[in-house]
Amino acid sequence: MVNSDEQIADKNILDRTQKIPNAAVMNAVKSKREKLQHGAFVKNNYAREMLVLHTQSLLEGAAIGPILVISVAVASYYLQHTIDAFLWSIFASIAYTILTLVARSAAKLNPNDMKTTTWQRRYYASYFIIGLVWSAFFALQTTFLTSESGYFFVAASLLILTATTATSTLALSAAVYYVVIPILSVLAFHAIRTQSIADVGHLGFQLLAAGFFILLSRKLYQSNVARLEHQLEKDALIAELEVANSLSDEARRRAEEANLAKSRFLASMSHELRTPLNAILGFSEIMKNGVMGKIENPQYVQYMGDIHSSGQHLLNLINEILDLSRIEAGRYELSEESVSLADISSDCIAMVQLKARNKDINIVELFEESLPMVWADEKSIRQVILNLLSNAVKFTPSKGEINIKLGWTAGGGQYLSITDNGTGIPEEEIPIVLSAFGQGSIAIKSAEQGTGLGLPIVQAIMKKHEGNFTLKSKLRVGTTATCTFPAKRVMQSISPVEQTPVNNSTKKRVGTR
Repeated sequence: MVNSDEQIADKNILDRTQKIPNAAVMNAVKSKREKLQHGAFVKNNYAREMLVLHTQSLLEGAAIGPILVISVAVASYYLQHTIDAFLWSIFASIAYTILTLVARSAAKLNPNDMKTTTWQRRYYASYFIIGLVWSAFFALQTTFLTSESGYFFVAASLLILTATTATSTLALSAAVYYVVIPILSVLAFHAIRTQSIADVGHLGFQLLAAGFFILLSRKLYQSNVARLEHQLEKDALIAELEVANSLSDEARRRAEEANLAKSRFLASMSHELRTPLNAILGFSEIMKNGVMGKIENPQYVQYMGDIHSSGQHLLNLINEILDLSRIEAGRYELSEESVSLADISSDCIAMVQLKARNKDINIVELFEESLPMVWADEKSIRQVILNLLSNAVKFTPSKGEINIKLGWTAGGGQYLSITDNGTGIPEEEIPIVLSAFGQGSIAIKSAEQGTGLGLPIVQAIMKKHEGNFTLKSKLRVGTTATCTFPAKRVMQSISPVEQTPVNNSTKKRVGTR
């Protein structure tokens, strides 16, 4: 069941015809981005949003209009002692109720389904009714414009009305005209009829006040439009960022799954790749040594040697690739036991000693005495030391020297370091040689090029052992590779538990009475 699931996952990884799950969102973001770049967001496009804001503002401040009506009616009754204002307040309350009902109806609609022009006309009609009601009130008050108290009451009432209307219609700036113009028309008709300087001055004062509040309302409306535009732009950019993050996460997930599928494939191909190579190596060695009969042609013997050496090189390459693939796929299991780093190091030195002697390279062992055993995988540690020693021999010139050290770390662990006086590695190329298939410029120019997998495998194996691997090098001076094992992997010898002698006189007897 697990294998089938993995095959399905791998199939999905390689399926490039799959549709992007965020295609619709991405297309919407692209459309909005084009609008932002080409200036397609004109203010007419904000009419619906401003209408929604105006509806919300009306519903939140629905009590302001009736409160103003009641206050003005009470003040008028106090000054004139007539019930005309109370009768007027009934019609005024009805007018404000109509406006509130229109706002509630608009609030029930989906903003995308709202026809902007239709609802603007409904709001303008409601405000015009309110303007007519207030103009009727001020028409009644013109008979009261004979004293200072009368002028003050009308002026104050009109100022308060204009201010509240202008501030409550910031998202629908044209609405203030439908309220103020009928009232100013009544005051203008009264000033023309009476030809009174006081009435003309009062009209001029109200015109200036109304102009100021209307200008203020328009400025605030433009500010709201700009704020809304910035908000929509920010929302578009946030949406674009979220889509980009989603696509990035999807691409990273696909890359990780593809890499894992590759590692699974290579790790599972170990038997299929090694079996024919072992046959090639075995038969080529038999033919080269003439086990089944001597080959007379020396050229064929040379060919058999080339086949064997090339097959051995290919097998080593496959082994390194498979080892790294198993590590990446999480299938590299450690078979841990107590091992001696000194013994393993000596065995590895013996294996590379012949090649070192051919180049007249001296290998010096600098081991601290009485080092305890380490809890590790012997095969893996042997591979680590062999890789490091092989690299040291490969890049150390003739008559050079290699020092291999074993000792204690400051934290109670053990370390293994291999130092050579070879060509060295430029400091900027160290990250390259530590990456898979990475090779420095010296290695590329060398006659003995490797696969570039030795050091990454060493680094991965030390990580599996919870240790560290560091590589320090200086060009034309040499290289030092250090492997550090943590203190918890060092098998410290434990002294036997001393048993205290038992005093027979203190023993308790247990028996029957």
